[in-house]
Amino acid sequence: MTPANRPPVVLLHALPLDSSMWDTQARRLRARGHPVLTFDQRGFGGTPLGADPPSLDLVADDLAHQMERRGMARAVVVGSSMGGYVAMAFLRRHRARVLGLGLLSTRGTADTAEGAAQRRGFAELILDDAQRDRLVARTTPMLLGATTRTEAPDTVARVVSLAAAAAPEAVAWAQRAIAARPGALDDLRTTEVPAVVVAGEEDELVSPDEARQLAAALPHGRLVTVPRAGHLPPVEAPQRTTDALVELLDTVGATERKGADAC
Repeated sequence: MTPANRPPVVLLHALPLDSSMWDTQARRLRARGHPVLTFDQRGFGGTPLGADPPSLDLVADDLAHQMERRGMARAVVVGSSMGGYVAMAFLRRHRARVLGLGLLSTRGTADTAEGAAQRRGFAELILDDAQRDRLVARTTPMLLGATTRTEAPDTVARVVSLAAAAAPEAVAWAQRAIAARPGALDDLRTTEVPAVVVAGEEDELVSPDEARQLAAALPHGRLVTVPRAGHLPPVEAPQRTTDALVELLDTVGATERKGADAC
């Protein structure tokens, strides 16, 4: 596949960040000739939140509309954390448009009743002016691995700044939408496209067993574990994360060429 027709890719951001978390990956992939859509989800990066009830299905449909506007009939869909949940919702609703799948720091199961209640509780607290600053300061560093927290203060400051700048109404909406999501493992088991699961070795939010379960559900999936990274490998280990995505995209390109040659 020549640079002029390398597979398009969509990059879906984590909560409570925005599409700028993918800046390093977007630059390198565009330099390789890939059309790249860095998609700001509802309420983030200047995208209006709107008045709809919380639902990841709505965000998946928003992505479909953005792809249509960009002339992307199909794309490799890559999501980190919340973005991974949106990617799985997109797969469920728009499967024919998915050329490949990248899932980073995410899980394929629905929340437990306790987990969903914790998300809804977080949504209430983030809307409380008296609680918000302490909540962001206490919880945001958990997105990063121990190595990053110790050795990369600039990265910690960047992530905390992005989290503090996020609109509380958008964060609350997203937490409620994530809490209500269904499990996705059955959908993944029937997904016949190349896929990669990327997990930070020091992720304190998604366990290694959950990452392995996700990769095992994908018929053409593989697991990449990123050393010295936590819940945000694209930010903490940008080069290693980009390499994993390049390998996925090259696999998709080879698969598409083989299909075209067989026609």
